[in-house]
Amino acid sequence: MAARRSYLDHNASAPLSDVARAAMVGALAIDANPSSVHSQGREARRVVEAARRDVAALVGADPANVVFTSGATEGASWLLMPNWRMGRAPLHVSRLIVCAADHPATLNGGHFAPEALTRIGVDADGILRMDELASELERHDRAAGQIMVAIHLANNETGVVQPVAQIAAFVRAAGGILVLDAVQAAGRIPLDISDGCADFLILSSHKIGGPKGAGAVVSAGGVLMPEPLIRGGGQEHGHRAGTENVAAIAGFGAAAREAMALLPEMEQVAALRDRFEAEILAHVPDAVIFGRAARRLPNTTFFAIPGLKAETAQIAFDLDGVALSAGSACSSGKVGPSHVLAAMGQGAYGGALRVSIGRATTEEDLVLFAQALRKLVARRAVKAA
Repeated sequence: MAARRSYLDHNASAPLSDVARAAMVGALAIDANPSSVHSQGREARRVVEAARRDVAALVGADPANVVFTSGATEGASWLLMPNWRMGRAPLHVSRLIVCAADHPATLNGGHFAPEALTRIGVDADGILRMDELASELERHDRAAGQIMVAIHLANNETGVVQPVAQIAAFVRAAGGILVLDAVQAAGRIPLDISDGCADFLILSSHKIGGPKGAGAVVSAGGVLMPEPLIRGGGQEHGHRAGTENVAAIAGFGAAAREAMALLPEMEQVAALRDRFEAEILAHVPDAVIFGRAARRLPNTTFFAIPGLKAETAQIAFDLDGVALSAGSACSSGKVGPSHVLAAMGQGAYGGALRVSIGRATTEEDLVLFAQALRKLVARRAVKAA
């Protein structure tokens, strides 16, 4: 094993930032429940509300429209349900449209019955097929209920960014609800829910340098909301019961504040990502970088080496001190064929490797990656001979 390890798996979980860690340590010193009215309780509440403001600022939202959750999966499970309210009036959502390359948290349709779920395909670059979306929206029977579209803003494997403005225009014209899984996009590209990009955003703390176990659902307004998924007390304005995880929320807020301030640095991250890709193509000219022709996140590269299993390559990189992924890390640690590649018509590759970097990634990380890649290519050449 290498003495120094290189962590290139930020899309699975970004390293906990120093400011988030400090905020959590400070919050852990507060013993009180944030719903208590005494001074210690009010101190805990101030921590939660400050974090709410910071998370809201990251995506251009009103803090009153931020609901903290245990993570993005809970957020998706809450939003992807048929039972909603428009103010005090019940609202039924009868159909859900998702993208075939979505994360499993949305791909499987949440609480919708299989017959109420439609999966829209993507093209070879991973972009949603707009003609299919338009057709499904047009033929929806509004008398049966509302229609919802829930898709990823940026793909967790390829980093491909969807044409959200066009998608939002289609959904608005159909009178539908648009939910964006913004887990990978937040903190990496500018987001502003006030510009009409979505009705709801799903966020995750640990993708932006905050702790695991915290997330948020952010709405464009407070009138249209799903029925509560977790019922009990009146926390989170009655939308999500349970005592708030003050320390995790504090870390989430600090990470959001830092990500907002350092968003311009993602240009340097994109330049470093391009150098990783140059190394890949220099050593493996027949490598395939997926989604390269589309707009992508500045930190993500998803590539395949023909004739080499992604699982084998991932293990080889790990033994040489380089941590990266063979697709999503959200399948209980299992590695298998990528449903994203299958949706893109690239299923013949079976799998691919994902390099996802961040502001903490250095030149030394690039050197270690290149060294490990050279060794892998040399072993492939020997095996081929």
